[in-house]
Amino acid sequence: MMRLNHISDTYTLNNGVKIPCVAFGTYKAATGDNVGILKEAVASGYRYFDTASFYGTESYLGQAVKESGIPREEFFITSKLWKDEMGYEGAKAACADSLERLGTDYLDLYLIHWPQPSPDHRDWKRLDIETWRALEELYEAGKVRAVGLSNFLPHHMDNLLKNCWIRPMVDQIEFHPGYTQETVVRYCQEHGILVQAWSPIGRGRVLEDELIVELAGKYGVTPAQVCLRYALQRGVVPLPKSSSAERMRQNMDLFSFELSEEDMYRIGAMPPAGWSGEHPERERARL
Repeated sequence: MMRLNHISDTYTLNNGVKIPCVAFGTYKAATGDNVGILKEAVASGYRYFDTASFYGTESYLGQAVKESGIPREEFFITSKLWKDEMGYEGAKAACADSLERLGTDYLDLYLIHWPQPSPDHRDWKRLDIETWRALEELYEAGKVRAVGLSNFLPHHMDNLLKNCWIRPMVDQIEFHPGYTQETVVRYCQEHGILVQAWSPIGRGRVLEDELIVELAGKYGVTPAQVCLRYALQRGVVPLPKSSSAERMRQNMDLFSFELSEEDMYRIGAMPPAGWSGEHPERERARL
């Protein structure tokens, strides 16, 4: 396991770009005092922020970064294009719109949010290839420093790897104790694609799971910290979100303890728990 000591410690993507090992997720995090929450995250020490056109938080993040007084190059900003922005022209336009909302002239990482617009979309292979070609050109033009995917499964990634000249650098998936998508993680790690975890602490059922609660007591941390530490020790970048300054700080404090090998196995063997109901090839499950 790579030794990590702080949220600013980095992994190196397959194109040489360094990416911090923990991000601040902005999905549903910026409700109410939108800019204030993101400014609090910056003040807490976060420099890696994950957003998307679908989230509606890009303009708030851009304002928070600008008002921080910290140089843009000290931040790592990821955004994503949504299902209705796919295709060659759509992806180019979506990236331009995201850059405008964020008030920046480049993104550190740009992702295709989902591999297909709907579960029954028959021509997804061609659509993904066309969308990826746009990301390759954005990358070569310097509009984005790295390119990748979100919610892509191995057969979706295989389609791109057979038809690309720039390899995906990241795949962002739902990953947390009780739902670790082992096939996807293994495929990515075998192909040099960094895995990122959205919903890294799952939902209430995960945080209340008897094993997670037991381990939180054992290590003197919160259940959420156990979940985030599990991701780190799996070589997965967690993207936690919070509107509470205290939880923001707790979500950063992941380096003062280490889960034992036995406890890592126990978490990995947990019963299924906390799945969002989202899957790229199924209608959303109502749980």
